Amino acid sequence: MGSKISKADDILRKMLSEKRIKSVEDRRVGSEVFDTITLKTLYKLANSGHIHRLNGAISTGKEANVFKGIDEDDNFVAVKIYRVTTSDFKKMQTYIQGDPRFNVRTTNKRQLVNAWVTKEFRNLQRAEEAGVKVPNPIVAKNNVLIMEFIGDEEGDAALPMRLSDISDPEELLTKIINNMKLLYREAGLVHGDLSNYNILIQNEEPVIIDISQGMTKDHPISEELLNRDIENIVKDFKKLRVQTSFEEIKSEIMDLKS
Repeated sequence: MGSKISKADDILRKMLSEKRIKSVEDRRVGSEVFDTITLKTLYKLANSGHIHRLNGAISTGKEANVFKGIDEDDNFVAVKIYRVTTSDFKKMQTYIQGDPRFNVRTTNKRQLVNAWVTKEFRNLQRAEEAGVKVPNPIVAKNNVLIMEFIGDEEGDAALPMRLSDISDPEELLTKIINNMKLLYREAGLVHGDLSNYNILIQNEEPVIIDISQGMTKDHPISEELLNRDIENIVKDFKKLRVQTSFEEIKSEIMDLKS
């Protein structure tokens, strides 16, 4: 037991030393990400073997930072840490309280963020089981989500579609529509915020990420969210000179042709 505690302490010290605190702004952001409760959560995840090392950030956002981690078996993992102080709580309340799978009636910010992480974990599970290409969810605890690392064997993270060199845009569009179709028909979910920002390209295959706001398709606003997703995809591929239409994609996803 003592060795486990020592190991976790070493990991946490390494985490703190790698925050690269260079300025007042860096210190503020570092304290927002690695607050006391988050560090305790990471400590428990380290003790359970889910994190052995935590390296630099893969991505940073207003609500969450994603770090590259290594588990006790030396596998790369993605560690997503939601920041309680800067999350959009009104959005979270809308998407959680309107989801029939959750019965959350709280205004406590930390509890809301924790429910949001659980929602993302369950959405990833549901999508993966339906055959959608998403990161495999490993564990969710409080405001921390650990999932499959999307990248190469050397630890270089896959780039989002907007930053990727797309060799065959038409084929990529076909693959994305197929994933949207599986998500809708088989998983019964709508992503709700799909765009070239949250589609990673790994070996020319699209991997859908950031599915925390995903809604079940029987929700009253699910079609509105689906429409928004389709509009984003049409716009993104128009920039790549691929001719497609909103009606064509929606018909394919919802099987309106039959």
